[in-house]
Amino acid sequence: MAWFKRESKGITTSTEDKKEAPDGVWNKCPNCKRPLHYTEQVENQYVCHYCGFHLRIGSKEYFSVLFDNNEFTELFANLRSGDPLEFEDTKKYKDRLKDTIAKTGLNDAIRAAHGLVDGQPLMVACMDFSFIGGSMGSVVGEKIARSIDYSIANKVPFLMISKSGGARMMEAAFSLMQMAKTSAKLALLAQAKVPYISLLTDPTTGGVTASYAMLGDINIAEPGALIGFAGPRVIKETIKKDLPKGFQTAEFLQEHGFLDFIVDRREMKEKLASFLKMMVH
Repeated sequence: MAWFKRESKGITTSTEDKKEAPDGVWNKCPNCKRPLHYTEQVENQYVCHYCGFHLRIGSKEYFSVLFDNNEFTELFANLRSGDPLEFEDTKKYKDRLKDTIAKTGLNDAIRAAHGLVDGQPLMVACMDFSFIGGSMGSVVGEKIARSIDYSIANKVPFLMISKSGGARMMEAAFSLMQMAKTSAKLALLAQAKVPYISLLTDPTTGGVTASYAMLGDINIAEPGALIGFAGPRVIKETIKKDLPKGFQTAEFLQEHGFLDFIVDRREMKEKLASFLKMMVH
């Protein structure tokens, strides 16, 4: 009956004795599909060392890449969104917020901190896509406004790292008001002659692109980042024309004058530090 029953083990390790790899140790590059070990990702600043693809990361990783010795002081950390409209779709907005806070460990889609970048003081506000798609709500606008106030009061340059799907629909007009609010604050920053650097990462879309993301004294993007306002399908249906290939990539935008530089994440700290030193002198 050997046809139906294995009498000897052909594999040395039985299934029950096999060990699973811990979650988060291995990742796969979305571009070249090769496996990436977590330590390799950290050493290469979350850029695939095979093809150079920039992996999507959050504020925790950006702070570790930019700030000297990963030392910084976080500001306005306890701000949380309310539910002024008592919004409900597939679930109540209150419940969605509660679940997302528990899942991500973040209080909203942005964190603000100040520290040193190669010895130069810098105020940084960084968005997190993992929190409801990095959507811009009241707290995002308020944290950016307070970060700008801090930069003006202390004469410290301001860096905004954008990563967003656009305005948060659950807050409707309250969300859209943040576009005007942040733009007005940036006008005050310009009057105070404090530098503003905007870093656009993958993806930067919607009302974020239409406001503070494109208002930098210097606009920088990471290679291959998706940057745009509306999606390609919406634009195509509106203008009734075929769109150029890759027209919403960082490279296309730089070619057409919307961006000043495209900077590899592994060189970002060095580039930012040299720009800050030029501003000081």
